[in-house]
Amino acid sequence: QGRAVVRSTSLCSSIRRQPAFSSTRRAPTAMATPAPVYKSHHVDSTKWDAVTPRDDDVVIVTSYKSGTTWMQTVVAEILFQGREKPGSVGDMSPWVDMRVPVAEVTGPQLEAQQHRRFMKTHLPADAFQPYFNPKAKYIVVGRDGRDAFMSLMNHWEKASDFYYGAVNDTPGLVGPPLPNFAEQGSIPEVFDRWLTEGWPTFEGETDGWSFWSFFKNARTWWQLAAEQSNILFVHFNDMKRDLEGEMLRVAEFLDVGVDRGLLPSMVRACSFEEMHRNADRVAPMNGDLWQGGGKTFVYKGTNQRWLGVLSDGQVRAYLEKARRELPAACAEWLEHGRGEGRGARPESKF
Repeated sequence: QGRAVVRSTSLCSSIRRQPAFSSTRRAPTAMATPAPVYKSHHVDSTKWDAVTPRDDDVVIVTSYKSGTTWMQTVVAEILFQGREKPGSVGDMSPWVDMRVPVAEVTGPQLEAQQHRRFMKTHLPADAFQPYFNPKAKYIVVGRDGRDAFMSLMNHWEKASDFYYGAVNDTPGLVGPPLPNFAEQGSIPEVFDRWLTEGWPTFEGETDGWSFWSFFKNARTWWQLAAEQSNILFVHFNDMKRDLEGEMLRVAEFLDVGVDRGLLPSMVRACSFEEMHRNADRVAPMNGDLWQGGGKTFVYKGTNQRWLGVLSDGQVRAYLEKARRELPAACAEWLEHGRGEGRGARPESKF
């Protein structure tokens, strides 16, 4: 792990050189119980303390591997529309609650942005609640959990030494380190743990090992959307079915007019083929976190790769868990998206 040692040592040095960051945590909105603080090998929810909210902020929300980078690319195309972008998707649209780099780095970077900001979070809504901005726009991207799981396995399996060094060897780690994928057994064996175990630093979670709960993320944002009008749900399947239509929905939600003359090139820039071609500019850290670079991160963009991998019993267990964990309409939407016309949904959110 020579490369990880060199790079994470440099990162550690820069963290130690940072001045003490002083910030007063925003008062949470009214809640029955205090918001949980999320910290693990990957996340630190308190990093949002470093973000001074703006009325026109956009926040992209997913559990993981559900089209996050795809939506970041969509939003970038909508906001810039043919104008030169000031950086890569990762630079323009940081994952704020990723615990590295530290808040002293992320906060000033976001404060310095002159364009309309679009950030991402993987936090469940209860952990995000102290930072919820009623004037901002939130785009929740969903995907069938079995598909998200298979994409997560590629993400974890191909993690580079630098990836493990960044999440496990830098200061501020809370709880156990991220396990080495190669030591965890087969994908079906990992699935059983992912479906039935939470990570030890996230109290009350019963799935998501060794990352965080897939179901809690979907459930809590769905519940919050019942109370808030500034949340839009977009499904991975619907983006695959009608990318142009979904991009126009997002633009309308963001109150951004689209130049119809530029729309074909915008849609092309958000196609899987184009994103794969430019993977090192699209992927976080220019792809350095994965063996094979950005093209490993922007992998196949396909669904149902779990067929023939998970057993019939595991598929039944997943569907039963989804029914227990999620409101019925949420479970249905998460499995299918909105394009198949199934079930009652709060149309203002879709």
